[in-house]
Amino acid sequence: MRLSPRTVQEIDSPMGATYALLAGRSGERALLDLAQAAPSYPPAPEMIEHVTKVAHEPNGAAYVPSPGLPRLRDAFAADLSRGYQSPVGADQMVVTAGCNQAFCLVAQALTEPGDEVIEVLPYYFNYDMWLRMNGVVPRYLEPRPDLVPEPEAAEALITRRTKAIVLVTPGNPSGVTIPPDVIADFYALAKRHDIALIVDETYRSFRDTVRPAHDLFADPDWARTLVSLHSFSKDLAIPGYRVGAVVGSPELNREVMKLLDCVAICPPRVGQEAAWAGLTSAQEWRRARADEATEKRRWLETVLAERPGGFELLSCGGFFGWVRHPFADRGTDDVVRDLITRYDTLVIPGTAFLPDDRQVFRVSFGNVDRAGLTEFAGRLELMAKDLLG
Repeated sequence: MRLSPRTVQEIDSPMGATYALLAGRSGERALLDLAQAAPSYPPAPEMIEHVTKVAHEPNGAAYVPSPGLPRLRDAFAADLSRGYQSPVGADQMVVTAGCNQAFCLVAQALTEPGDEVIEVLPYYFNYDMWLRMNGVVPRYLEPRPDLVPEPEAAEALITRRTKAIVLVTPGNPSGVTIPPDVIADFYALAKRHDIALIVDETYRSFRDTVRPAHDLFADPDWARTLVSLHSFSKDLAIPGYRVGAVVGSPELNREVMKLLDCVAICPPRVGQEAAWAGLTSAQEWRRARADEATEKRRWLETVLAERPGGFELLSCGGFFGWVRHPFADRGTDDVVRDLITRYDTLVIPGTAFLPDDRQVFRVSFGNVDRAGLTEFAGRLELMAKDLLG
């Protein structure tokens, strides 16, 4: 008998579909990769040295305890406690193979087919795909014009099947950082309706302030409502090592560990060792890399300030810019295909993050320098000149 996979999506993975277009590019110019949200630099030397040392130890490739490497959890708890100016315990977290896995495990633990989860538009496509593949119904929350979501609008979407609200801040793909008072209002809303507030804080180190992203951990009862998701990929430049974390209640974490045991046993030890070294030995390096990302963001804002070719930067933050193109009579997928194949510029169409086409695409500036961003603005202007005259 021939085995046929169950169809779970009508479209391919957006990232894979975008990179597949590279086969048709002109090659007239050097490729500008503004698609993948990944650092272009290696981890800190202290991290590399520690991983090399661990690789030679007798247990350097052994399993780690289900919640994660104990010293990593201790170090991360201390890091979160400093960053949020409220105590967060090592016993309140589970280390995962990246933040994507953290979300998938949490969503699996909280929902069953037919349940609903509220997502802010534009949503992070992997989360939306995971929910729909598992029979969970996404309810889309339209934000304000500045792309900040409003709790009052979210409340109108809550039904008896609603299990969670998902916030990503700074946003992927929008880059928008949700203000602490708005996050607090979402927390109060979720608490009032006895549903989870899932906050993806992957890009928390790449904000314009060192003040806490929110004050929710100051509530002694936070674990009944809040699920905080984290990643070390961007912060410590180890995306391929796959390390993230769930910070939540003991009850939720117990279910997360059951699921984790079924799919991965534990996240890779090498990644956990690298993350521990980064948290304990590379804080100055970490801050310097975050400052570099801020400078890139400001330069992107500068080169797009005059709307070259009619392209408009709608929002910017974290690792991302959210750009509107000027071709009202053309689908965004076609515009992005032209950018890749004719202008050697790789971006992700906004249709990957939205239920409809709104003439937008995502730019990630992690892979390019100031010169590359300047060149990007020039290519946008050239494209508009070619197509609009």
